[in-house]
Amino acid sequence: MAAIAQNSVVTITYNLSVTDDEQQKVLVETADAEAPMVFLFGHSGLPEEFEKQLDGKNPGDSFSFSLTPEQGYGDYDEQAVVQIPKDVFLVDGKLDDEMLQPGNYLPMADNEGHHMQAKVIEVGDEQVTMDFNHPLAGMVMHFDGQVADVRPATAEELAHGHVHGEGGHHH
Repeated sequence: MAAIAQNSVVTITYNLSVTDDEQQKVLVETADAEAPMVFLFGHSGLPEEFEKQLDGKNPGDSFSFSLTPEQGYGDYDEQAVVQIPKDVFLVDGKLDDEMLQPGNYLPMADNEGHHMQAKVIEVGDEQVTMDFNHPLAGMVMHFDGQVADVRPATAEELAHGHVHGEGGHHH
């Protein structure tokens, strides 16, 4: 049985809670046995401290840890809330009103072609207010879960930088 280490394919189940303004834990995400989280350890893009907490664990091991904003997705940045001209969202000269609903996350790209997600905050007559902060920025995250499986990554997975097959990427 393999322990979690660099270049392992890791399958976990967990509950993710965040601390709200009243310092209460609020469940925001669950990865269960039907839809576990599967990732390539050391190449996941997940916070470094998240992976550090799982390093060396074996299938069947439980985990429970918290990450501060600094260990997770950083503090909430007011500068990441921006006004974008409404015409940027035109598709074939038309505005998709269903897409531009407050609360929706939209795929966006910056001038250099870097892809990111942004949340629609407000739709005005001329501008759309978008929030480019990570949804978990500024939050203390609490993870409680179990390691379901660990296996060595294939050469193809390592070359591509992501998991293939069950729970992973399909080409």
